[in-house]
Amino acid sequence: MKKDILEEAYERAKETLRLCSTKYGLYASGGKNGYFGVWSRDSNISLIGASTEKNDLFKGQFKKSLETLKKHQSKLGQIPNAVLKFNRKNPQVDFKSIDSSLWFIIGHYIYKEKYKDAGLFRKHKSAIKKAILWVKNRDVGEDLTLEQLPTTDWQDAFPHKYGSVISTQALYYYVLRLIGENRNARKLRKIVNKSKEDGLWNKNYYWAYRWKNHNKYKEIGDWFDSFGNLISIIFGLANKKRAKKIISYIKNKGIATPYPVKSIYPVIKKTSAYWRDYYLDAGATPNHYLNGGIWPYLGGLYILALIKLKMFKEAEKELIKLAESNLKNNLFPEWIDPKTKKTHGKFQAWSAGTYIWAYNSVKMKKVL
Repeated sequence: MKKDILEEAYERAKETLRLCSTKYGLYASGGKNGYFGVWSRDSNISLIGASTEKNDLFKGQFKKSLETLKKHQSKLGQIPNAVLKFNRKNPQVDFKSIDSSLWFIIGHYIYKEKYKDAGLFRKHKSAIKKAILWVKNRDVGEDLTLEQLPTTDWQDAFPHKYGSVISTQALYYYVLRLIGENRNARKLRKIVNKSKEDGLWNKNYYWAYRWKNHNKYKEIGDWFDSFGNLISIIFGLANKKRAKKIISYIKNKGIATPYPVKSIYPVIKKTSAYWRDYYLDAGATPNHYLNGGIWPYLGGLYILALIKLKMFKEAEKELIKLAESNLKNNLFPEWIDPKTKKTHGKFQAWSAGTYIWAYNSVKMKKVL
């Protein structure tokens, strides 16, 4: 029975990605109420997962997505957060993100590696270099750590994270390794993990963000950010000892319950110093959406983190829970209420893509 659930979710995941496939690249979600646009983070995360399959459609979607993003790159080198409304003569191009450029760079390297095809990389060589330069110019402190403005990553409506953000440092660390700047990667890793003034490690997990220190006053987001902590494990920013502590924290606090995995812990309430009234417009009340909702795409990353630590039995157990969450009510939902288990949205590309990534990685017992 469990095997049937895993296989059914696997087949449905591929169907979902086919539903999201267009001549412009991979839309963030499919169906009549889908997100009709190519988002850099959504398409790259989804298709990195899908690249673990031998599938010409997925390879083609990866290429088309990167081509669409490159076509609308800014003069300064920034990659769009999203390209939308292709029915217009001039599509809508949204910027105001830092991770879109990082994912664009990562996507090109992984496309080249997975498909043994350097043609697209060579074609976009200049655009990749411009994106790298744009990213490096976000280092306002000239100390290797990137600084960002609030809501300029995947949590683009909630919560406020600014300055040195763990998810961005983890992505940048991986980019530095990909482009061969291993010395700088090691320096960044040391700052994030060990610096008393600028570090993000808090003995059990990485803080969501850190900015200025004012003697005894410090600007720190001390909640647990699931995405940042999980990719820190997957991309190697966290060593084995720290990675195990992060996984223990997730288990002890029920962050992967009832399904993997909640976006943040604990939820941010109106009484919190981190609260902003506009969160109400973003639907980010406690346990909703980005404020502690369960995101299946994060569940896929959680399983990859477990595999990274060779926790194979645990990874398979969580994969079954993830399959159940992706098959219940709406297929491949965007997020799930942890209290009511009600699903929101359907046919989400990254819910499907990371499930495929996790499914194939569990089978091979390594992060693909």
